[in-house]
Order: sequence, then C-alpha cells, then structure tokens
Amino acid sequence: MSVPSGDAERFLTMGGKRSFELRDLVDAGAYVVDDRGRIMQVNPRAEQLLRRGAEELLGRDAHDMLHRGERGQPLPRSRCEMRVPLLTGGSAQGAEQWLERGDGTLMRISWLVTPCRGDADSPTTALVIFHEAGSDTTELWQPSPVHEPMSERDRLALLAETTTTLTSSLDVDETLRQLVRLVVPLLADWVVIDLFTEEGSVSRAVVVHFENGTLTHRAELEEPLPPLVRESPMPLARALRGVAAALVGPEDYEGRPDSAVTAVQQHLMEVTGIRSACIAPIRGVREVVGAVTLGRSERTEPFTTDDMLLTEDIARRAGLALDNARLYERQRRVAETMQRHLLPQLPTVPGLEMRACYVPAPDASQVGGDWYDAFVMSDGTAGLVIGDVVGHDLDAAAGMAQVCNMLRAYAGELEEPPSMVLDRLDQAVARMAEPTMATVVFARVEHANGGWQLRWTNAGHPPPLLVESDGRALFLEAASGLLLGTGHRLPREDAVVPLAPGSTVLFYTDGLIESPSHALDDGLDRLSTHAADLIGQPLTAFCDRFLASVRPADNDDDVALLVLRVPG
Repeated sequence: MSVPSGDAERFLTMGGKRSFELRDLVDAGAYVVDDRGRIMQVNPRAEQLLRRGAEELLGRDAHDMLHRGERGQPLPRSRCEMRVPLLTGGSAQGAEQWLERGDGTLMRISWLVTPCRGDADSPTTALVIFHEAGSDTTELWQPSPVHEPMSERDRLALLAETTTTLTSSLDVDETLRQLVRLVVPLLADWVVIDLFTEEGSVSRAVVVHFENGTLTHRAELEEPLPPLVRESPMPLARALRGVAAALVGPEDYEGRPDSAVTAVQQHLMEVTGIRSACIAPIRGVREVVGAVTLGRSERTEPFTTDDMLLTEDIARRAGLALDNARLYERQRRVAETMQRHLLPQLPTVPGLEMRACYVPAPDASQVGGDWYDAFVMSDGTAGLVIGDVVGHDLDAAAGMAQVCNMLRAYAGELEEPPSMVLDRLDQAVARMAEPTMATVVFARVEHANGGWQLRWTNAGHPPPLLVESDGRALFLEAASGLLLGTGHRLPREDAVVPLAPGSTVLFYTDGLIESPSHALDDGLDRLSTHAADLIGQPLTAFCDRFLASVRPADNDDDVALLVLRVPG
C-alpha cells in the first residue's frame, strides 16, 4: 500500500496544509475506531466496498461486525491481527484479512492500521485503511456455515481473553454484555443467562440471538423464573444447584414438565428452535451466581464434550467476575445509603428559603465525604455548612459523619462566631483516631437592620457564590484559611455580607466545578454564569436545572449543593 505507516497525524494533515478528511480517499476504504474498537467515522468508499451504509456501521464494534476467517467463521479477538495496534498503540499492516460484507459475501483485503489523535471522549483512536485484494476472492458466506472444531490454541486464547475482558469491569451489566460478546457467535447462536437475585429468586437476565450478523435481545423472554424445585433432575435446575455442566437437546424436554422452571425452559427450546445446548453453572467464590445456556439453532453440528468443558471454564470465570461486580455494587449501596442517611432534613426558618441536592459519584470507589448541613442554633439564627472530607471511600464517609456531628455540637453549644467554632473543630479533628482532613464553610444567617446578613468562615473550601436578584454574581472569597486536620493552628477570620431581598447564596463541593479536561477557573466561570441565568427560577427548579447544566460531563466525584435564598 502507498499509505505511510508512521504517525497518522502526518497523513491527515498533509504537511501542514488543509486537514485531510476521510471522504478525500477515493480508492481506499477507511474508517476510524475508538479505543474500544467502535466505528466513529467511515468514508464513502468503505461503504461501497463493505456494502453497508454509514448508519449501519457507526457505533458498531468493527471486529464483531466485519472481521472473519477465510471460511466466514468469527475470529477470536486474540487471533485478529487488525486489533493488535489498538492494544499496542502502534501501527501495523497486512496483506490478507477477510471482512464480511453486508450481503454476506467475504472480501479479502490488504490493510493498514495506525493510531491518530482523538477527542476528549476518546483520546486514543485508530485509522483503518483497506483495499480489496481482488474481486475473484469473494465467496458467499452461508448463514449456517460448517464450523470446524476449535483448536486447543484457540480455546486457550478464548479463555485468556475471557479472563482479561470480564475482570476489566466491576459493573454487572457490562460484565454480562462482555460475556455475550465472547461466546456469540463464536460458540453459539443463542445465549441465555439466569442469575440469582439478592432475595434468592432467579431471574432470566439475558436472552440474546445472533441473526443476520447482529445480536438481538429477546426481551419478551427475559423475566423472573418460577421458584426452583430443588429435587428436579432437569439440567437447568441442576446447574443452578451448582452441579456440573450438561449437554441438552429438545428430546430432554419432551413430555410433561416436572416443575414450572422446566416448563419455562421447554418453552424456550420451542420458541428459539435450539437443536443443541450446553448448560453450565456460574459459580462465584462462595455460592452459585446463576447459570448460562448456550444454544445452537442455525448451526447444524451439536455441542461436544470439549465444548461443554470449555463452556464450564468460561462460566467459572464469569462467576468470579460477577461475584466481584456484585460485591462492588453492594459496597456502593451501603456507602450511598449511609451517606444519604447522614444528610439532614433542612429546617424551616421564617423569612428564608433553603434547598439542597446530593448526587453520588458514578463509581463506587468514589463514594466519599461530601456533605451539607443546616440547623437552627440556640439564639434562633440558622447555621449552614458545606464540607468535603479528603478521600473517596467508606473511611471518608465515616470521617464525614464524625466531623459533621462534632460541628453541630460545637455550633449549638455556645453562641460563638463561625471562626471560633471551626477552630474548636480543627483541634478535635486532630485528636481523631483515624487521620482526617476536611474542607468546610460554616456560616450563620443573622438578623441585621431589619434584614439578613451572612457571617461565615472558610477552611480551604471553594468559595460560596452570592447572586443578587438582578443577576450580579460575587464569589465570597474572604475569611479563607487552612483546611481542617493539617495540625497547624493559624488564626481564622470571619467575614460578613448583607443579604438583600431576592439574593441567593450557593454552597457547593468541588465535584460541581472540577473537570479533568478543563481548568478550575472554567468551572467557576460556568458556575457563576449559569447561576445568574437561572436566578429568576423558583428555588426547586433553580437547583435541578443548575445542577444539570453546571456539573461537568466527565465528573467522577460526588456533589453536594446547598442553596439559601432571601425572598424578594
């Protein structure tokens, strides 16, 4: 091929001239894939060669949709040379590879894959350029090809890929999607996954059929299963009890079913037309997680004992991955529940409006120490708190609970200014058994000259934002000091600002403004701009729309927001 095999940026920019676009390639087919192998861009020549439109190609996994062996059989990912550059970040080219066209024929190609610069959503992408190696090399790929038995090398490659792929995610749904992709259509036309729920019942979580080159979910077959009959000798019941895998055919489900579960499985065999199936238990570390059923309807050859042993190995690896994912999600729920229960109900203070929001982190490991608090103190003034304990785990959530409760106690004990309250709290945090550091803003809303004023101090936290009724916005950056728990005692200060009728004060945590792809100043600017634009909204609508518009899309932290408004 005449295309250079170096860095793709040289090819796309053509020596500093105008940006080269995929559509400018008139002879070669070309498409761009993201770091997960999904097609992001495609040129018209590729559409012609592949006999597939862009709407059919975009967003699809290029390997699953296109890459085939010379007899039309699906390729294990570990045996596909075109995927190597995606893993190594380098360039590669080859003189032979088979792609499946939209009409079922195979096309032999010569190809080049080279990395190129992506965007914020997918910073690592690859450019794939290919030529047809010769029109006389195409042959029709029948929907029901004869599949040769997998070699021992292919089986080991599939098991290695299964381990790597399934352990890369701690999300149950993503693990199930990857499991389906690994076994269909390489081993079967159908895959059915039944899982035990937290309550001990069984749910048919996944039913997928590979037809016409695509995976089709059969949602009408995905439903809770009837209660298990422990004494049933039928294959699915045995698998769900953890008994070894079994080979199954329609003949096993002839006659009157011995239980409601068997009746469901009998219906599945009839609806799907499965001629041969393999059912294996999915075992976790301590217990059976569920069962997987692989079925063949279009493929004529039945499952063999070797296929059953391979399926059992895959199911064992899937069980460990699902077990870890469920433990991870359980930890997330515990942490979220703990944190939500610690967040208070806001008090009713005549002459003031208050609203609060809390959004957990999308990642269980990021559940942590953001909190807000509001309470009425002994002198009738309102106390407002926003804080963030350093860390993102259960220890941070536990530390947050202690700091929050101690702050309430100190604030309610004596009528002291906020700076003295935080100074007491800082000394107490230093004496905690587990080292804890936290940022906090503590404020009092006080009566003054017939109106209201805000008195606050800040221990290393992002500054509150004051927005007047006319949209003017001001960050309250005064009275800033060290965060709590450093061990250094420096004087803390208080600051006071009047609150005119119609004004709004926003207390927030850093998850609302920080982003890996933008500077902190950008986040602060976005926050003040949107707050000013929404200032005329009722407070409930203000909080919802503000949070939706300001929180960065790539944020992976939890967010707490406390909003105070003096009615106009």
